[in-house]
Amino acid sequence: MKNFLSTTAAALALTTAAYADGHTAIFSDMQFDAAVNVNATELVGMRVYASEASIANDMTIAANGETEWDDIGEINEILLTRGGQVQSVIVGVGGFLGIGEKDVAVNMSELRFVEEEGEANDFFLVIEATAVGVQDAPAYEYNQLTNTMGDGEEMDAWTGPDIAMDGFARMMPQDLTTENLTGAPVFGVNNEEVGEIGALLVTDTGALDRAVIDVGGFLGLGEREVAVSLDALTILRMDDGDDVRVYIDASQQALEQLPEYEG
Repeated sequence: MKNFLSTTAAALALTTAAYADGHTAIFSDMQFDAAVNVNATELVGMRVYASEASIANDMTIAANGETEWDDIGEINEILLTRGGQVQSVIVGVGGFLGIGEKDVAVNMSELRFVEEEGEANDFFLVIEATAVGVQDAPAYEYNQLTNTMGDGEEMDAWTGPDIAMDGFARMMPQDLTTENLTGAPVFGVNNEEVGEIGALLVTDTGALDRAVIDVGGFLGLGEREVAVSLDALTILRMDDGDDVRVYIDASQQALEQLPEYEG
C-alpha cells in the first residue's frame, strides 16, 4: 500500500508540474519596450496624417515636418481579428462633433510610425494618401452595438461625453421625445451651460436624427441655432422626476462656429 501511495503521489506530482508548466506558459514576463511596443489606449485619439510623398516606417523628420502633411482625423477605434491580430484602425475623418464626419478603416500595415528629430519617445501616425483619396474612402460601418449601460444592457453607438450623476440615468434612444427634450438645458465643457434644446429633427421614417441647440443669447436675442447629431449628446433624466440635462463635449464658442441651422 505504501508503494502504491508513493507511486500515486509521484504521478500526481508529475501531473501537477506538467499542468502548471502548461498553464504558466499562458503568461509571459512582458517588459514594455518603447522601441517596438505601443499601448492601444495611447493610439486611440491620436491624430492621423496623410502624405502624398512616400513615407518609410520608423523614419525621422525634421522639427515641424508634419506641417507638410494633411491632418485627416483621429483614431476612434482599433479593430482586431479573433486571432488577436490588429487588422485596422478606425479613423474619423472630416466633420466636427459628428457632423459631416465618417469613419474609415485603415489597414494597420499601411500605418507608418514617424519620429521627429530629438523626440525619441514621441511619434506621428502617417498614411500615404491624398486628402481627396481619404474623403473618397468607403465609410466603415459598425455592425454591432458598441456601448453598454452600467448593467450590461447594450445600446446604440454614441460619442457623447461620459457623464454620470447621482440620481440621474442616461436616457435610451427609444425613450427620447420632443416633449421631454425641448427646452432642456445643454452643458458643455467644464459643466458650462451653453444653450438649450430648441427642436428635434426626424428622418423620413420618423426616427430622431438631430437636435437643434439654441446657443448663447439672452431672452431669445442673439441666439444661434445649430444642429448636432444625437450621437454627440449624452442625455440624463432624473430618476424620480422630469428634470432632463443634456451634455456635449464642446464649448459655447465651438458651437457658435458651427453652420447656422436654417429650418
